[in-house]
Amino acid sequence: MSTQGRPRRTAAGTSAEAPSISTIGKVRRAQLITTYGVGSMIAVEDASYIVAGLDDWKINHAQQVHEPRIQRALGVSRLYLPPAADRRHAAALRRFPDFYSCQGCSLLQPYGRFGGRESTCACGGTLIPSRFVVACDDGHIDDFPYWAWAHRGTTPTGPCKRELRMVTSGRTASLKSIEIVCGCGARASMEGAFRRSELLKLRITCSGARPWLGAGAKVEGCKRPPRTLQRGSSAAWFGAVRSSLAIPPWSTRLQKLIDPHFAMWAGEEDAIIARQAVRAGLVKESESPQPIIDAVRRREQLENQEQSTTEIDLDNELKSEEFAQLCAPTPAEEDAPDFECRPAAGNPPGPEFDQVMLVTRLREVRVLQTFSRVEPLTATDPTSRRGALSQNSLNWLPAMEVVGEGVFLRLSEQALRAWENDSRVRDRARRIRDNHQHLLDRRAEAAGRPTTPSTVTARSVMIHTLAHALINEWSLDAGYSAAAMRERLYTGDDMAGILIYTATSDSAGSLGGIVRQGEPERLSRTVTAALRRSGWCSADPLCMEAGAAGADSLNLAACHVCSLLPETSCEHNNTLLDRGLLIGWPEHPTAGLFSSYLEVNA
Repeated sequence: MSTQGRPRRTAAGTSAEAPSISTIGKVRRAQLITTYGVGSMIAVEDASYIVAGLDDWKINHAQQVHEPRIQRALGVSRLYLPPAADRRHAAALRRFPDFYSCQGCSLLQPYGRFGGRESTCACGGTLIPSRFVVACDDGHIDDFPYWAWAHRGTTPTGPCKRELRMVTSGRTASLKSIEIVCGCGARASMEGAFRRSELLKLRITCSGARPWLGAGAKVEGCKRPPRTLQRGSSAAWFGAVRSSLAIPPWSTRLQKLIDPHFAMWAGEEDAIIARQAVRAGLVKESESPQPIIDAVRRREQLENQEQSTTEIDLDNELKSEEFAQLCAPTPAEEDAPDFECRPAAGNPPGPEFDQVMLVTRLREVRVLQTFSRVEPLTATDPTSRRGALSQNSLNWLPAMEVVGEGVFLRLSEQALRAWENDSRVRDRARRIRDNHQHLLDRRAEAAGRPTTPSTVTARSVMIHTLAHALINEWSLDAGYSAAAMRERLYTGDDMAGILIYTATSDSAGSLGGIVRQGEPERLSRTVTAALRRSGWCSADPLCMEAGAAGADSLNLAACHVCSLLPETSCEHNNTLLDRGLLIGWPEHPTAGLFSSYLEVNA
């Protein structure tokens, strides 16, 4: 099957049966949510492709994921696993970028114009995809405008139809050694192509191209300035993955049974639901259908609860429900196969903690909601920044479900409020908040929209930093790497907790290693060791005394040596961190929430 203008298929696995789809590459299912989601670029041998929209995916409809809470929050009726291990079901690819260059004769032109065999030029040279693309922060992406770049500074009387060539001198590794040469004599090096103003000087505007959805899916009149990116740049695609825990009463066995039928049964009379339940095989004719009817009515109550409209409030609602469940032991009679938590024996490790819960079983559902380019999405960004996953309106999204275990720590609200009222704490946290507000203002001004207030607080920064300290410590003691653990933060006005958990798509995330760390003696040693380790960094005094650190200056005392984690483990991409709020800082060594704790346990 030709790749020019038509989608090719790729799957995470292959089968010997029904070879109806040409397989040109393999990725794991989880990568179609995180790394190679819709709109991202993927290299397959000597070619480059962009993952096509969901309209072109061949989904196995039998592989459905059920998680009503996040389905409701995202406004979709179904979630499906990404296709894998079946040649009849696969994700689709489209060739992108369109421009290729020949390693033999240096010819630079669209792939379809080369006259040789597939992946070769007529001269016999190997074709390689263009290194450069242009994208805007509204998610559009297109080939780099090589013709306009080569002819900058000249005044051609009309479109030049001469051949372009990409010539590399090889004298240096800089962009200056790469030249775009036209047959008419015009030439220009790629030096300066990544400057924000260069494309604007040439009056090059965003084309609104969305090649992952097809050639006819352009958005006309995009006003966002295009940016030059390398094809493999991490800024070319930022996936926005939303997640939730499966918690009672949504995750009970009965709720999972009725989930595929709920849309049809909602609002029906009891007698109709009873007959339909028998036909669906959920109950036998000799059994009472009342538990099924009660589950439908309970689900109706849950669905009819008032729902917030903003994404920030939706996230808070999802986490508020989880926080309440994590603070309460799972009743023995609760038939919830996906969630179980119980209190740890003994007392919490210090007066700053109110509760320790051992989450012996959990299931997390992760959904690819959208994506962005150039800069990651924030909850306050306009909808125009969200890349479309499909050209047509669909009522489903790709999702992964993972199982695991964890430990939940709830901090003392009384201790937190007394600490937050300290002016020294407020002043230090304000430095991060001001930098975050500056970032939000800058993005709002660039997008021509009203700004939104920052939600950063001393509480949120301190709890986030504590989670990182514990994960780094458990990576030494629990037998899991830091990349195998994740944090889930609960930091609202009425929430103060951390869930540290393992969650994988196989059984490796539920071997008991993390739950054991929640036992009183182990946890007390871990907290002490983690806080002591936070008290000194080999990059000190520079790390502790830094006026700003990290991306967009959103950290204070936090660096790769002491506090940062693999990005898959962190909710905030390793930003909004500060060891000072944990254990104090040179000017005020007693101002950290856990400063006295370290003195007691010294």
